[in-house]
Amino acid sequence: MTRAHGFPCRAAAMVLAVLAIVTASIADFGHAFGAETWHGLVIAPEHRCAPYDRGDYRYSQSVEAEIVATMGGRVYGPYTGRHYSTTRQTDIEHIVAVSEAHDSGLCAAGPDLRRRFASDLLNLTLAAPEVNRCGSGGKCAFDFAEWLPPLNRCWYAARIVAVKRAYALTVDRREAAALERVLSGCASTEMIVTAAIADSTNAQPRTVSASDVLALYDDNRNGRITCAEARRHGIAPVPRDHPAYRYMRDGDGDGVVCE
Repeated sequence: MTRAHGFPCRAAAMVLAVLAIVTASIADFGHAFGAETWHGLVIAPEHRCAPYDRGDYRYSQSVEAEIVATMGGRVYGPYTGRHYSTTRQTDIEHIVAVSEAHDSGLCAAGPDLRRRFASDLLNLTLAAPEVNRCGSGGKCAFDFAEWLPPLNRCWYAARIVAVKRAYALTVDRREAAALERVLSGCASTEMIVTAAIADSTNAQPRTVSASDVLALYDDNRNGRITCAEARRHGIAPVPRDHPAYRYMRDGDGDGVVCE
């Protein structure tokens, strides 16, 4: 009798245990399936699930030439609209910083995916060292909610979304809100290439419209751009080939304002 009564008790206990596991699994699945998303990106706080080692995100210096090739051979910084005579004046810049990507999902990825991310042209551009690195006004490892470029904000926002989708990275709530604010006002997400001296092929570069330039830099909307406004937006000193120059006063006529 004891064995006959004991078996149903043990069977019932096993059934309850299995039900508990299944219930927990369904709950976990439901949580994952119901995760809050924005434009296909899961909204979640940044989380460092494994130690960050910059060496895990190595890339070849050869990508620099590939970046220049994607911009028609120009050594160009889209964040500020400045043209450079050589890549020695610029840094290779990760649009989504590698440390942010690590904390947004790549901490759980293997070494091959991390290295692929570090070399992916979708996430690479050029920037002056003072813009790329940590310092006053620099991008450093900030996300979109913490730093915006003075020029090409629509392109920058769209590229961040594209990169995060490509690598299934998360976006935190503040970043999603900042991206939404910018993208909702964009007529285009194409990169703006500012006016520059024509190259050897005599190709005519695209220019920025007056309304775009003044919207970017003319904070008091008086139709002129002051040195205070230029410094606030991180574009000073402003050379003659920068689109803001024509709306500024070059007192000594040397082709550079706010030097």
